[in-house]
Amino acid sequence: MKKVLFFVESLSGGGAEKVLTDLVSNLDLSKYEITVCSLVDVGVYNDYLKSICTYKAILNNPGDNKNSIQRRWYGLQYKLIHILPSKWMYTMFFKEKYDVEVAFVEGFSTKIIASSSNKNSKKVAWVHIDLYANHWTQIEYKNLEEEVKAYQKFDHIISVAKSVQDAFSKRFGIKERLKVLYNPVDRKDILEKSLQKIDFQKETSLIHLVTVGRLESQKGYDRLLEVVSKLKKDSFEFKLMIVGEGSQRKQLENYIEENDLQNYVTLLGFQTNPYAFINTADAFVCSSRSEGFSTVVTEALILGKPVVATDCSGMTELLGDNEYGMITENNTEALYIGLKKFLQDEQVRSHYTAKSKERGADFDIKKTIKSIEEIL
Repeated sequence: MKKVLFFVESLSGGGAEKVLTDLVSNLDLSKYEITVCSLVDVGVYNDYLKSICTYKAILNNPGDNKNSIQRRWYGLQYKLIHILPSKWMYTMFFKEKYDVEVAFVEGFSTKIIASSSNKNSKKVAWVHIDLYANHWTQIEYKNLEEEVKAYQKFDHIISVAKSVQDAFSKRFGIKERLKVLYNPVDRKDILEKSLQKIDFQKETSLIHLVTVGRLESQKGYDRLLEVVSKLKKDSFEFKLMIVGEGSQRKQLENYIEENDLQNYVTLLGFQTNPYAFINTADAFVCSSRSEGFSTVVTEALILGKPVVATDCSGMTELLGDNEYGMITENNTEALYIGLKKFLQDEQVRSHYTAKSKERGADFDIKKTIKSIEEIL
């Protein structure tokens, strides 16, 4: 039995963390002894992972710190871990030997696994986002050369979409040891959970839009609210549900209040079952500035919801050339024009509803898991 380590910085509810949970839960546990290690014990999937594999965390949940001294101590530990030599950190974190070591998210996790002292392990890096358009990982490295050297230590570099792989090669000049593996998505589980009852009253006379993601700049909810404001001025009546939590909540709340959008937009916060909200809606909107291979757009297709999305990594692979969903240019004005067309044209809505159901039938988690097991 192979011992496999998956290392992440946290399981705080983002798309990559959900993908990891689905991946681990579908691997053949008669072949693999799996450990998931998180730097910080934060997240919504921790308890579930504990039930199916070995789960451990380096730092306790900062929210568990009862007083200011404990909070400062946590902050100091977190800061030191990020600035001390990664080889030291690897040695401190991992006492066991693993056959396969996976850095499942870019940035810190990749830097630590690249510093592994285990010469006999197979090392795998997972890239979930367009690192050319959104090179956020540079905060973990002194310079680009150091980051390139880290990736050169991996046996396999997996990208979640061809466009993500192309962006990776463009950023780092690496063209070998690359492979595209789409995110494993549990279609059966999504369909079952989508039927669960939720505490939400839908106004049947209005079109309901939904989006799901962290309330961060990357997801573009600030510009989505601008679009909603413009559509309101155009006298459109509809509802937008935003499922997710994040650092921009206050900013978004202020914009909603200042522009009198309370009857148009509802911030629902993090939901353990977003599928029921997607299923309630009439369409899904992705306003992201950058993506990898959007898990939640995949889930919306599985649920047969028409999709309006900005043109970021992975969208043409998911939606074709506007075949299975509407792709707009990646800016506020184009998203406004696209949503306006979608809201005012019933034929467009009907067309993309049918095409979404057609595309949603294509996702088979067994094929994806088989490809991942071949890598492991």
